Amino acid sequence: MDSPSAGQASLSREAGGLYLLFSLDQDRYALDVHEIAEVLPLRRLKAFPQAPAWVAGGFEYRGALVPVIDLLVRACGRPAAALASTRLVLVHYRPANRVLGLILEKATDTLRLPASAFRDSGLGAGEAHYLGGVQQSPQGLLQRIEVAGLLPADVCALLFPDAGVAS
Repeated sequence: MDSPSAGQASLSREAGGLYLLFSLDQDRYALDVHEIAEVLPLRRLKAFPQAPAWVAGGFEYRGALVPVIDLLVRACGRPAAALASTRLVLVHYRPANRVLGLILEKATDTLRLPASAFRDSGLGAGEAHYLGGVQQSPQGLLQRIEVAGLLPADVCALLFPDAGVAS
């Protein structure tokens, strides 16, 4: 017989993975919490001259420089507002084996979603390789963000020059 904790873990797996929800303009998006290192309040960033406009800058975190992108600028062409719900979300950017910061608006809720329920949107992502599948939720249509697709190879090389990422 399963112990109560094993049964609860089984129920959690059946209910789906946990996702951090956030907004890009009027649309809702989901980020798998397994890709998140930490959620922080906004902070002052050092600008990176010559970087794309959506690279907000960087800051020191646990002895390392962490580059930060403003996902609203990347996706919608406008900077994130400094709302009480705007967060600096640190994610594991696996192509460079480093931490990358994301500025996200309305990043205060989580939701359990079955990963298998995310479906292809049917639209070509173009240059937005970070846009994953979509699924209906109680909060409306959600689209998953794929962390590995956030940075084009040239920007990855600019932000993580010593990471040895193949272009």
